[in-house]
Amino acid sequence: MHSELPSVNNSVSPTLMQRIAQILELITVRSGQLIAWLTLLMVFTTFLIVVLRYGFESGWIAMQESVVYMHALVFLIGIPYTLKYDGHVRVDIFYSKMSARSKAWVNLLGTLLLLLPVSVFIAWVSWDYVTASWHMHEESGEAGGLPGIYLLKATILLMTVLLLIQGLSQLLQNISFLYQLKKQHNDSTSINTPAGSL
Repeated sequence: MHSELPSVNNSVSPTLMQRIAQILELITVRSGQLIAWLTLLMVFTTFLIVVLRYGFESGWIAMQESVVYMHALVFLIGIPYTLKYDGHVRVDIFYSKMSARSKAWVNLLGTLLLLLPVSVFIAWVSWDYVTASWHMHEESGEAGGLPGIYLLKATILLMTVLLLIQGLSQLLQNISFLYQLKKQHNDSTSINTPAGSL
């Protein structure tokens, strides 16, 4: 469900749907760019854990758990960002050979029938799990571990919200693209129709 669609006509100003899609997509891009910095911090923290353990025979449970937290955040918040840039694994047998119009239809239907319902389903089944953690202010079961496991679990719901935002953006982009194609086709048909044939 690739969000990058070819332009129908560069002279056409962006439609309202396209502008809304761009604003929604900006949320995806900014959150992805922000969370990407955690990968660098995760590598540095892992290196520090190894040096402390094997060089100084010391370490902290909280530091080790922080790597798990960062790893989870990168994956959860990175899912919509990866979707925006079509980075997920795709079993591509027919899609690559399709026309731009067919691809737009596949993207639109895939978003409407798969992506959005699955995102809502994940939010629904995760709700009790996350709220139970929040009610008890769940903390690490390890002595000296990180508090705020409930905050980490809340990112599951944040992921679904960001995924819905990206899905809505892609939906609007594909609808706009198909509408512009149809409009362009109708305009060219009316131009090419001989005046006497009406």
